[in-house]
Amino acid sequence: MPKIKMPTKSPHIDMTPMVDLFSLLLTFFMLTSVFTPQEPAPVDTPFSVSEKPKPDADIMTVVMSADNRVFFNVDNGRDTILHFRPQILKAMGERYNIVFTPQELRTFEKYSTSLGVNIHDMKKFLAAKDSKEREQFEKGIPHDSIDNQFGYWVLYTRQINPSVQALIKGDNNVEYPLVKKVLDVLQDYNVNRFSLITSLEDVKVTSTEAKK
Repeated sequence: MPKIKMPTKSPHIDMTPMVDLFSLLLTFFMLTSVFTPQEPAPVDTPFSVSEKPKPDADIMTVVMSADNRVFFNVDNGRDTILHFRPQILKAMGERYNIVFTPQELRTFEKYSTSLGVNIHDMKKFLAAKDSKEREQFEKGIPHDSIDNQFGYWVLYTRQINPSVQALIKGDNNVEYPLVKKVLDVLQDYNVNRFSLITSLEDVKVTSTEAKK
């Protein structure tokens, strides 16, 4: 008796659910992603072979630009409901007899890039409509012995968030006296441990070195 041959059919895969899922994920990332804002001063960091990543939170960053301006930034910590940033600005305002409104404190909290603004110009800076208007206030944070605002930023940051870690990001062409001044201020406020932000340098290993 001859065998019954079953009709052969080519497999069919319905990709419609996959396309729907891809479209949903793409829409989600487009709506929730935040572009990294441009820093007020470009900094060409030196190279290093260290691959140690910088911490994700509880960090304050000191930036030194090539034109010897000092910038400062601090995050809200791991628990953002603690609102470290507005607390720090409020403390700075009390030190210089400046009262910041709740709206100004919220605006400062949302501003994520480094600041090089004199505290006396902070209200005008926060009221500026765009980055071009804010640029005129980015003259660098005063750090001399007459008006050491940079030191007070460090002091109040460490008082409000004792877990904060210090990072230093300096341009290749920054002058040594500024570096020494920044390090002296950090040590004056008991910041004796800090990390340097560098660019990763490619290390070429020859076949001879690899065998060793």
